[in-house]
Amino acid sequence: MVAIPSPSSPDPALPVPLKYPSSWLRGLADLAVRAVHPDSLLPGELPAPPPGRTLVVGAGKAAAAMAVALERAWLAHQPEAPLQGLVVTRYGHGSQEQDTTCKRIEVLEASHPMPDGLSEQAARRMLEAVEPLGEEDLLIALISGGGSALISLPAQGIALAEKQAINRELLRCGAPIREINTVRRHLSVIKGGRLAAAAHPARVLTWLISDVPGDDPTLVASGPTLPDATSPADALGILERHGIAISDAVRHHLQAAGRAPAMGDAGFARDRSRVLARGCDALAAAQRGAESAGVAVCVLGDDLEGEARELGRAQGHLALAAQEGLEQPLLILSGGETSVTMTGDGRGGRNVEYLLGLFDAVRGAPGIHALAIDTDGIDGSEDNAGALFLPEDWARAREQGLDPSDFLSRNDAYTFFQGLDRLIMTGPTRTNVNDFRAILILPRTP
Repeated sequence: MVAIPSPSSPDPALPVPLKYPSSWLRGLADLAVRAVHPDSLLPGELPAPPPGRTLVVGAGKAAAAMAVALERAWLAHQPEAPLQGLVVTRYGHGSQEQDTTCKRIEVLEASHPMPDGLSEQAARRMLEAVEPLGEEDLLIALISGGGSALISLPAQGIALAEKQAINRELLRCGAPIREINTVRRHLSVIKGGRLAAAAHPARVLTWLISDVPGDDPTLVASGPTLPDATSPADALGILERHGIAISDAVRHHLQAAGRAPAMGDAGFARDRSRVLARGCDALAAAQRGAESAGVAVCVLGDDLEGEARELGRAQGHLALAAQEGLEQPLLILSGGETSVTMTGDGRGGRNVEYLLGLFDAVRGAPGIHALAIDTDGIDGSEDNAGALFLPEDWARAREQGLDPSDFLSRNDAYTFFQGLDRLIMTGPTRTNVNDFRAILILPRTP
């Protein structure tokens, strides 16, 4: 049974969850995303200009917004100090409005989750940009989730097409992101601290927005500016464990390659890193919003992993159990990054798959509502951030002949929630702390 905390006094400015559960859940999700947006994170983080140059590089879904926030603060507080650089983000995640574009930092766009030729070009340009830096220079790295695919420069002798194929198979088999990024690091000439190593003896300052469970900064975007604790043998073991076929060139590279710059390397002694936002910050913002509306909150954690549909089913059963004897509204929050093992050819990311598993578990139980989104605004490779459902949607699905089990068997949760008109479309949010899940449980009426 879930322990129910005592609520604080309600805020009349927020929607009343008893009357407007759908809009109330959407509002909480908006609160969560705003709390981890770069606009509110960077201005107080400016370093003093170094004696030499200041170069900015960055990669990830939040890279463009981070660059805008950094440049705006830099020009406001130290406009005479030189600043230049380049960052790369996912297609469509760059700043589009005229007043939010960079003047000194170039913003590139490339493909995610599958790298493309522009990912390779962006990585090559970053390495070329940092190599001339000297001891009196400063490199500021703006790193966020999604960066692994966006700076993809394969090691010598490995073709980009082969790295793409390996990446595709890792995603299809449902490998956790920690394993995927381990392989990416050891097939790369820029990840796993290699970008920082190319910039040394310059000092490297890394700011991160974390999308990885546990918030280990070396794992965000495969850690291009941070030392790596894994080895090529680890990467080879992951590929063999998942039965992923590799060429002789890849096998030889992983067997013969030297270790990436490792933990404790003296070259990193002057470098510093800081995680500016993480999943727990988004959950905390939602918790504050819910409690101000008089709703009790239970936070399951910001680092939940596992198969998306199975986590959804488990949390659905938890919601049913929590409703027993419930006397006041309860919100269950969680975050993290689940996996989807592809067995069908349908559409949908991990958040809608999680939500469909939950939907199938609660089966229209009165008073149980749920929402799941990716905080970057894109669930997988589709155009939706996620979806939500209300209790009455079970009957609506039956009337339309929408069988949750059938859609789950085809990994087609997108089409299922599209049929119910419950997809959530936000467009790119230009931040990324991974998944946000909320289950609102109302007491049963006599």
